[in-house]
Amino acid sequence: MKYTQLGRTGLKVSRLVLGTMNFGPQTDEADSHAIMDAALDAGINFFDTANVYGWGENKGRTESIIGNWFAKGGERRDKVVLATKVYGNMDPDGATVWPNHDKLSALNIRRAVEASLKRLQTDHIDLYQFHHIDRDTPFDEIWQAVDVLVQQGKILYAGSSNFPGYKIAQANETAARRGGTIGLVSEQCLYNLAERRAEMEVIPAAQEYGLGVIPWSPLHGGLLGGVIKKEAKGGRRSSGRTAEALTDPAVRAQVQAYEDLLEKHGTEPGEAALAWLLTRPGVTGPIVGPRTAEQLESAIRASELELSAELLTALDEIFPGPGPSPEAFAW
Repeated sequence: MKYTQLGRTGLKVSRLVLGTMNFGPQTDEADSHAIMDAALDAGINFFDTANVYGWGENKGRTESIIGNWFAKGGERRDKVVLATKVYGNMDPDGATVWPNHDKLSALNIRRAVEASLKRLQTDHIDLYQFHHIDRDTPFDEIWQAVDVLVQQGKILYAGSSNFPGYKIAQANETAARRGGTIGLVSEQCLYNLAERRAEMEVIPAAQEYGLGVIPWSPLHGGLLGGVIKKEAKGGRRSSGRTAEALTDPAVRAQVQAYEDLLEKHGTEPGEAALAWLLTRPGVTGPIVGPRTAEQLESAIRASELELSAELLTALDEIFPGPGPSPEAFAW
């Protein structure tokens, strides 16, 4: 496994990030523990979760599964760079039944950290991420809460998720003005071959401010995982957004061209999509969310895959990026 620095920090993380969103809803605790053991054995040291994972009446379940895995010992916690998130409402039915139980007020940040630490059975979180922007809470208040938690040793770094470029700038300019805080060190965003809008402003902002980019949904919900080929072979049929996207003739033709290109090069589509992200400027590593050990093994193979210049050019022709701003929408 290869490693890199997380943005401008001295923290070394694996170039694959183990996403845990499926732990609980789709993968039971025993299999989740086996996947985490296999990831650690393969050298993956960067694990990502969120307080809301588990969803619905099981919100927090995923963090609890990870906490139970840490409790097994064997230096599991010491070897892992642990990232979790705050923002979502933790009420089981998603309704705000009481004020200040969601978003990024200093009060909710304090409450959410304590709850996550308890579920995760640890005394600190390495990377504490804001799951979404909070339009109602000023960054001065957010950084005041973060500063206290850093001083208490409960978190080490702060990151963002789903932030637009201007909010990354706003957050880190506020941190710089306050002094005493390092500001955001990472941004977790939707980014893959089929969804490249982050290249316009989010990734340039992250690079300008020294944030490591952590792409989520690297296979775009399965669309880049060889879905047409699997259907043709009688495998699991696509569903949800992927199935809906494939009803568009233009999208289907684009995905078919992608799969045909990779078949010509003898490369699995899902592995190529992950390998492509690892070539992109500013990317620390994509989040892979395996439901099974086999899916984890495929992701690990992708981390070692070298894509030729010819193949990279052909991929750009099938999935052209928007280009940087402002040239993407102006002169």
